Amino acid sequence: MMVLLNKMRKIYRNSRITQKLFLAFSILIAVPAIIVSFLFIRIQENQLYKDAMANGSSHVTKINEKLRSKMNIIENASSTALTQKAFIDYIHSNMRSDGLGLVKFRQNQYEQMHNIIQSNEMISQLSFYVDNPNLHEIWPEIYQYDRFSPQDYWETLRDEGGSAYRIFALQDGEHTLSYYRLVRLQGGQQKRPTIMEIRTSHRAFFSDLLEETEGDFFSVVMEGTSPSRYVYNPQHAFAQTAGENLDDILASVHRYLDPLDQDNPIQVKAGDHLYYAVYRYISPLDAYVVDIASHQVLMEGPRSWYVLVVTITLCVLLLMMVLVSQMTHRLFRRLDSVLSSMRQVRKGQLDAKIDTGLEADETGDEIDEVAVTYNKMLDEIQSLMTQVVDKQLIAKNAQLHSLHSQINSHFLYNALEAIRMKAEVQQQASIADAVVSLGALLRYSMKWNGDTVALREELDNIQSYVQFINFMEGSSFALTAEFPQEVLRYAIPKMCMQPIVENIIHHAAPQRKNVRIQITVWVEQNHLLFIEIFDDGIGVDPETLDALQAALKGDSDTPIVASKNGLGLENVHKRLQLHYGKGCGLWIDSVQGSYTCVTIRLPWENVNLGGW
Repeated sequence: MMVLLNKMRKIYRNSRITQKLFLAFSILIAVPAIIVSFLFIRIQENQLYKDAMANGSSHVTKINEKLRSKMNIIENASSTALTQKAFIDYIHSNMRSDGLGLVKFRQNQYEQMHNIIQSNEMISQLSFYVDNPNLHEIWPEIYQYDRFSPQDYWETLRDEGGSAYRIFALQDGEHTLSYYRLVRLQGGQQKRPTIMEIRTSHRAFFSDLLEETEGDFFSVVMEGTSPSRYVYNPQHAFAQTAGENLDDILASVHRYLDPLDQDNPIQVKAGDHLYYAVYRYISPLDAYVVDIASHQVLMEGPRSWYVLVVTITLCVLLLMMVLVSQMTHRLFRRLDSVLSSMRQVRKGQLDAKIDTGLEADETGDEIDEVAVTYNKMLDEIQSLMTQVVDKQLIAKNAQLHSLHSQINSHFLYNALEAIRMKAEVQQQASIADAVVSLGALLRYSMKWNGDTVALREELDNIQSYVQFINFMEGSSFALTAEFPQEVLRYAIPKMCMQPIVENIIHHAAPQRKNVRIQITVWVEQNHLLFIEIFDDGIGVDPETLDALQAALKGDSDTPIVASKNGLGLENVHKRLQLHYGKGCGLWIDSVQGSYTCVTIRLPWENVNLGGW
């Protein structure tokens, strides 16, 4: 999280002022407008949901009342039919004993019962099932009880108070609702009661449901005990849209139906869609009248509002971007000249001043004041840089002059004094060789035609120096060198190696012990030239080594001073850094009692290599 915040801060910091102003205007204006708009739309969604649920609840209540009204019609028709006592008595008598009586029954009681049926358009059929072996089944309204299924259904009617509705009739009731009623309990042990059945088509009874094809709510009547049996209009837009998923939707809704909690809407999810449902329980039918609506359909209006709000917001942001761009372009047009001048100064052009266009008596605004102050600052910087360069040149020239004096006086005095004392004490032919070596050393040190020499010449001088020291002190220092041939012709600063070899001879050799000096030269990555001077002497104690390494890491602009033993390693290091920069100089590594290794690091580009 912190990494993301830091990255965002950097992006904001590096953005242009126009972008920052645009972001500020967006945060202060556009973002609150979007939030308020979305909150308003959300409130409208909630209100729309409440209104839709209220409308749905009102709708199912009306359907419930209409269905109960139709049930009253059916129950009244059944009561009227049962008032025909002569008809009821006759179908329980011996209808086969008297043919004339059967004809009279057809003309009177049966015709009256038939008129009752015909007078009610909702009733499609009225039937009596009688357990009477002398019954004639010559009319479609009278049947033997054996034709009724299931045979023991009369017990259910008895337990439910003598009557009951079935949304789907027991016999061939796929599209038929039936009302069953006990008519008479027969006497005798083997006889079963008589059942009256009034059948009405779903089209007639549920006309209010089956005629609706549009609207946000989809009405359906579900059996209370069977989630797979329901009545609905398959031509309704909801059913057409749901398609094969309709059964899953209805099954999901059925699981949440509760006759004790009819006032709270149901929310179910089927597939990827959310659905709302309101319902009423119809106790006589043991069924629920349910209105179902899709969340997507109900919120179709607010969704279009979201698109409208986003479109308006984008247009406002685009207009703001144009206005901010034009305003900042006019406001900061002169500031661009200041930034351009600063970029040129950063590249080293200290004379890149800002043209303000002001007259002598004009002061200008704040941006003009910045430009005038900036021009004065450039003048002061140039003046100070000139002073600093002059001071550094004077100081460094003085240091170099002092260095030449130290080398010539110190070396010549010691060398001549040693030869003089050796010549007085011993008269030997080897003195001639020593004089030859001394002459070479004198010629090399005193001949300053240039500040650089070829690496070959510096190595030859070191060889002469070691031979002369071996002659003077009777020691046997062994000098070896390893280098690629191509480096011998490259120029290096004159006498940059001799102070290091002097330091080895004076400090690295214990009494009566010879020391091996190894010089190794190599080039690394065509960038740096390394000269490593290694000796297997007594090394440097850790305390002194830490002090030397700390000094080599110090500031190269500190004054050069001579140590009691002549030029120290620190002075050589500072001289190299003075001319070639911080990437060059010396590095020392040592293990007391084992070895000392001093590495000289110089630039490999020969054309850029200068002397002291």
